[in-house]
Amino acid sequence: MGPKPMSGSSPPQHAPHPLKQTGMVVWLTGLPASGKSTLASALRRNLADASIPACVIDGDELRAGLCSDLGFSEADRRENVRRAGELARFLAAQGLVAIVALVSPYIRDRQSARQRVPLGRFFQVYVDCSVEVCRQRDPKGLYERADRGEIPQFTGVSDPYEAPIAPELHVQTDVESVEASTKRLVEAVRTALGYR
Repeated sequence: MGPKPMSGSSPPQHAPHPLKQTGMVVWLTGLPASGKSTLASALRRNLADASIPACVIDGDELRAGLCSDLGFSEADRRENVRRAGELARFLAAQGLVAIVALVSPYIRDRQSARQRVPLGRFFQVYVDCSVEVCRQRDPKGLYERADRGEIPQFTGVSDPYEAPIAPELHVQTDVESVEASTKRLVEAVRTALGYR
């Protein structure tokens, strides 16, 4: 047996702020350059400011690390989404808000990720932006490379994107400002978590 605590000792003064509910997966899906990563980062910062533990699982970072062995065939895309979903599920089970920013173009793959998470703990966000506006933004030149055939099966050019039918939140980043989309996202997620 270890030593007994000293009488009159006080509890730690910097105990972590507990979540009112269990963790959650917030899944942002949309075309490349639609604004998913921007919104995901803004949401994480806002939650952190409120002492709500959160992390971002970004599609580009996944491709550079955990999923660097995958290409862009339909089978590889499905595996990419599966790995992201499993990572997000694990983090949410630890009480974190796992914010996934991933094109994830196929409905069935996003639905599969949802089914692996407890009911009510998967919050899908459709980051809606026209392909024309995404092309104008194109910060990494991906659409131009896809047009030249350098990136086969690129979503929005040579591969389809299946929009969510009934997402928990629908933001339109081609008509809304970043600030407006972020505000709606933050408010919706905080409400889903039990915070106002």
